[in-house]
Amino acid sequence: ATKMLLLFATIALAHASWPLGSNDVPASFDCLMRKTAYEYGKQLIPRQGTFESLFYALDLNDPTCQGELSPPKAEHPIASESQKPMPQVPEDGVFVHPTLGNDNAAGTRTSPLRSVAFAIEQAIKTQPPRTVVLRGGRHYLKDTLNFGPQHSNLHMMGYPGEEAEISGGVELKVDWKPYNVTPAPPPSPTPSPGTGWVTQDDYNYVFGSDIGSKSFPLYAKTDNASACQDLCKAHSDCHAYTWHDHDQGSYARDCVGRTDGFYKPTSEKGHFSGHDGTAQPSGGPSPSPPAPPAGPPNVYVANIQGQVTDVPGLQLDGVRATRARYPNLPWGLEASCGYGCMIDGGSASWTPPNMSKFGNVTYYTDEIPSHIRNDTINWFNNYMIGIGGPCAVYDPPVSYWCSEHPSGGGAFSFRTPSGITPKEGALPHSPYKDPSQALFFVWRPARWANWMFEIDSIDMSTGEYKFGRGGNQGARGNNNGGDWFIENVMEELDYPGEFFFDKKTSNLYLWYNGTGAPPTDMTVVTPQKQVLVNMTSTQWNPIKNVTTTNIKYSASSYTYMMPHGVPSAGDWALDRYGAIFLQGTESVTFDNCTFERLDGNAVMVSGYNRNATISNSDFAYLGGNAIAAWGYTNETEGDNHPVAGVDGTDGNHPRYTTVISNTAREVGLYEKQSSFFIQAKTSESVLLGNVFFNGPRAGINANDGFGGGDEIGHNLVFSTCRESGDHGPFNSWDRQPFLTTVRTGKPDMIMQWREIHHNFFIDNYSPQENVDNDDGSCFYKTHDNFLVYGNQGMKNDFGGHDNHHQGNIYAYAGRALGVCSQMDGHEDIFANNTAVLTGSNVGGPQCNPPGKTIMAHNQYYTPDGTISECGLPLDKWQAKGSDNEPGSTVSKIPSDDTIIGWAKTKLGIV
Repeated sequence: ATKMLLLFATIALAHASWPLGSNDVPASFDCLMRKTAYEYGKQLIPRQGTFESLFYALDLNDPTCQGELSPPKAEHPIASESQKPMPQVPEDGVFVHPTLGNDNAAGTRTSPLRSVAFAIEQAIKTQPPRTVVLRGGRHYLKDTLNFGPQHSNLHMMGYPGEEAEISGGVELKVDWKPYNVTPAPPPSPTPSPGTGWVTQDDYNYVFGSDIGSKSFPLYAKTDNASACQDLCKAHSDCHAYTWHDHDQGSYARDCVGRTDGFYKPTSEKGHFSGHDGTAQPSGGPSPSPPAPPAGPPNVYVANIQGQVTDVPGLQLDGVRATRARYPNLPWGLEASCGYGCMIDGGSASWTPPNMSKFGNVTYYTDEIPSHIRNDTINWFNNYMIGIGGPCAVYDPPVSYWCSEHPSGGGAFSFRTPSGITPKEGALPHSPYKDPSQALFFVWRPARWANWMFEIDSIDMSTGEYKFGRGGNQGARGNNNGGDWFIENVMEELDYPGEFFFDKKTSNLYLWYNGTGAPPTDMTVVTPQKQVLVNMTSTQWNPIKNVTTTNIKYSASSYTYMMPHGVPSAGDWALDRYGAIFLQGTESVTFDNCTFERLDGNAVMVSGYNRNATISNSDFAYLGGNAIAAWGYTNETEGDNHPVAGVDGTDGNHPRYTTVISNTAREVGLYEKQSSFFIQAKTSESVLLGNVFFNGPRAGINANDGFGGGDEIGHNLVFSTCRESGDHGPFNSWDRQPFLTTVRTGKPDMIMQWREIHHNFFIDNYSPQENVDNDDGSCFYKTHDNFLVYGNQGMKNDFGGHDNHHQGNIYAYAGRALGVCSQMDGHEDIFANNTAVLTGSNVGGPQCNPPGKTIMAHNQYYTPDGTISECGLPLDKWQAKGSDNEPGSTVSKIPSDDTIIGWAKTKLGIV
């Protein structure tokens, strides 16, 4: 049988064409901008070399904007500063090998242990602790690795040059039997690799591959490409090839085939490639094929009784399979469908919320005079919450959105529908024989978050599914549901790459996405542990100076049905879980690690943490957030609650979290309200030199204004909000004031300034802004950024204020700014910016006192070289008063090279 073709997940980038977003943007600019982003990303993360995932995410394989895979031309100073030499392997380390080790051994290099947990305990028997060294291979965890203060100063590292992987999964022993299999047709007398060969000059189909392996056979040296194609045709498994011309040094005249059924077009001079009509693209300029039909059934079954009690996820040779669902995911779980692959919310009737299910709400509004934030006019001046009632679905059972008078954009009290009745034809495979394991995944209308519900009961006479547990995965509610799908039903096992586990029989069913039976050497892993590494203590006795280096973490189980809480008054709800969980730590570091195919959050920085650092690491294919930081205040328990809910002076929150020189992509595969980094009740975070792309919601989220003092600089962020409404690369709220000591060292209701600088943000999906300062956001200094696209450059609404945009370059924004009314002394500033606009109106500044927007020395560029402000042409507005945009000018839009030249100078792009 051919190897399983769940590679759909790895080719997601090739099927998501770049969204230009507006017809007002010249394609020439868009292309040059993307190529510049590619250069910037390589400078920020030079360890990625040609950074192939970034190349394809920017769609630089598009024939209308053909880029070239190449190494970085320079290294950004942040990258140089953050990179650390790989630690030397100490001879007295405690060595662990996942297959050759034995826990009765000495733990030496030549006699390693088997268990990581046992090795950790052996390491701390001496002080300082010995280094734990993991040899290459997959280390399956029997239990979560628990760290306490006694583990302070421990170093755990992967052996250099090897991939040491810590897995939360269980490798299943499977004996696949045919269940619903269409017999294979008899072989043709003369096997043919296909017809209709297509060739491409100056393209390499085997770039970066393991030449000489089974999938990439090195046939021979041939004098021309035609002879190479003949060799491929003569090999029945070969469907693509690349011939290296006479100028390719040691590779000259090499003829390399591909037997994996794919081809990946990479632009490279001196190479000639071809493929037949059966080969599938895995990136490159070929148009995305339509979703393939399911084809004849190829379902196999294995009984796994006694191994696990549930299969919440399945990874086959390291790639996720999709739990049986409707509608199907044509390219698998790891490839975004954008707004597709859902059932329209109008295709169901929604049972109204049961507002009395959990009793009445207890309201609390803090009226203590010293706790009133008096820098806005009737917006978010008081700390307020509601306890219980509909918010009893949360843990703790409290939310701003259950308070007596929630306000802001689209504000009303939290609630969710209590059931769904699909309309006729919405679920074509229903009624289901046994939907007891089913889950409904439901977008909140407007796609601000998605809810997951278990089924409590079914009314067979009406077809109504009553919801049970769930609906707590977002902070904002609604009477109805939006787009939705159903999952984990046997009847929906109808597409290649899907699986279903029957808990009652322990039978695991798989529609194998290949020919014949699943290979006997295919690794089958089901994620089981929700937390792989748990470092938990207190601020009075913290875990200190634990360092983890060069380790991969994988296969944590999903947590979207676990308790969620509303961390503050933003739109987020969070589960306080992570594959890496930190609480009560100081100076914990994860460097040069990989966090991949984790079904929940990758890293949760919870409660008291100081100087946690995540550096030079890569995050990909995550069910939730890459990194979440979430502190505590005493809202429903502890001393003086709920009065103490406003009080963040007890230190029980993260401070000085540093996220530097990391990559993160393909996050939020399950929970769509997920970001690359989110913080709540957290202060003084530092995000520098990261490259983030391909997420369903905002890239970086500040859920509140707790403390402030954060720095977000020199990051490349794009392709956010791919599946949701609102936002863009950065989003913030500040609806809930808190008392902290961050700004002055003394208790204060005003946050310290946040600084957003020298970032390259591209708002290529969302229609809003690159920096979306939402309801009440204040005290932001946004300067020296290159902000591409969006409806406007600067935003404040619903009481937002003290928003300073200076020295930024806005490229093809709709308008420069739109802000709300403010008090004198808390005005917004828009000055010394360069704004290339698609329209001829500055936007919506405050034109008159109080709170008149301070605007000066801006350079505007518009299609016709004119611009209006406050109802007048710019020159006439300036003539009306000396404080009306002094020094600002307007001209026609300059050339693409000029705009990109400004950006390169601003960001130091070589």
